[in-house]
Amino acid sequence: MDMQVRLTQFSHGGGCGCKIAPGVLEKILAKATPSIVPRDLLVGIETSDDAAVYRLNDRQAIVATTDFFMPIVDDPFDFGAIAATNAISDVYAMGGQPLFALALVGMPVNQIPLEVIRKILEGGESVCARAGIPIAGGHTIDSVEPIYGLVAIGLVDPRNLKRNAGARAGDQLILGKPLGVGIYSAALKKDRLDAAGYKAMIDATTRLNTPGPRLGTMDAVHALTDVTGFGLLGHLLEIAKGSGVHARLRWNDVPLLPQAMDFAREGIITGASGRNWTGYGGGVKLGVGIGEAQRALLTDPQTSGGLLVACAPGAVDEVLAVFRTEGFDGAAVIGEFLEGPPDVEVV
Repeated sequence: MDMQVRLTQFSHGGGCGCKIAPGVLEKILAKATPSIVPRDLLVGIETSDDAAVYRLNDRQAIVATTDFFMPIVDDPFDFGAIAATNAISDVYAMGGQPLFALALVGMPVNQIPLEVIRKILEGGESVCARAGIPIAGGHTIDSVEPIYGLVAIGLVDPRNLKRNAGARAGDQLILGKPLGVGIYSAALKKDRLDAAGYKAMIDATTRLNTPGPRLGTMDAVHALTDVTGFGLLGHLLEIAKGSGVHARLRWNDVPLLPQAMDFAREGIITGASGRNWTGYGGGVKLGVGIGEAQRALLTDPQTSGGLLVACAPGAVDEVLAVFRTEGFDGAAVIGEFLEGPPDVEVV
């Protein structure tokens, strides 16, 4: 599309890199007034899980989540598609099936052509169509920065509900998508990302995490989340803390987008990776050979990142088969959980 503006020029931070730093967020929430916790609220804010879950009956629970951010790319259709995929992912990460969505739209309407705004919405609609759900409404405002996202509503059988707490010592750790989206977005802003790199970025960020509902039915899957703004280390640390187990991550087994390591070694990274490390680095031990480039990738904010699975050792082949059936050929075993302090070590 012939664009009159670059969407990313309006963004002080793109995609999930817009998130408030984890250390700051923890301080904000620590002073929040305790809310009412109904008996049927199965998942709230207690373990920083992916979505809220409210039980309707013994066989049905509502999954509710929302996510929105500023542009990570300049193409409006791609921006809308990435934002929608990212929002729906939280339903899949609970083992749920999406039902419908509401659009959240904030645009500087006097600075961005209306056709560009329309293309953003079309990108989101295209993803919802692939997920088999309607956009049933939403809300719009005139804002300084372009913002787009969804409220995503889903359904899950409470028996199949998966949380980011529940990993057990001996469990294996599996990641569904490669890392490097934040670094690719930084390279894009510097005009360093070629056509092949851009295609890889879009393929990763618009691939719906559809293995989630099937993983939810597996008793051997003990914990499930998706990797987004806090990076792999941040979300893995949430699992470790929520589950009371020690996580060991094997750097050499972590899948990466093709050029991500080269960019990281050049210093093409996001500011959010440094904020992430400041926020939770005290809970992570880096082994010999894990330098600044590796750390930048492990803390890199992933927009619409992959599912992160803790499963019993005997279920690894079945879990990987689910991923591959859904088109996630790069899913990989990247570590394990052990008895010990609830932190993360990288070896």
